[in-house]
Amino acid sequence: MDDKTRTEIEAAAFRGLVQHLQKRTDVQNIDLMNLAGFCRNCLSKWYRAAAETRGEEMSYEEAREVVYGMPYAEWKDKYQHEASEEQKRQFEETKPLHAEISGHV
Repeated sequence: MDDKTRTEIEAAAFRGLVQHLQKRTDVQNIDLMNLAGFCRNCLSKWYRAAAETRGEEMSYEEAREVVYGMPYAEWKDKYQHEASEEQKRQFEETKPLHAEISGHV
C-alpha cells in the first residue's frame, strides 16, 4: 500500500471514529478513559498536535469542536454528567494506562 492510500484510509477511519463518538453522547469521557485509556479530549489533543506538526495553528478549543461536533461548552451543558465516586476511583486506578499525548495542552 502506498503512503497516499494509507493516509486516506487512516483519515477515513478517524472520521468514522469521530462520527461514532459524536453519535454516542450517552458515553461519558470518564467511561472512555476508564475502559480504553483515552477520550474525546485526548483525541482532540492528538488532532491538535498533528495539525501543529504540519505547521497548522489550532487551538485546543478548535480541535475539540472538530471532535465534539460543537463547541465543548455546549456539549458539556447538553451531555456531560457528574462522575460518580466509583467512576472517579476507577479513573485514578487506571491512570497509568491513560494515553500519552505528546504536545498536549
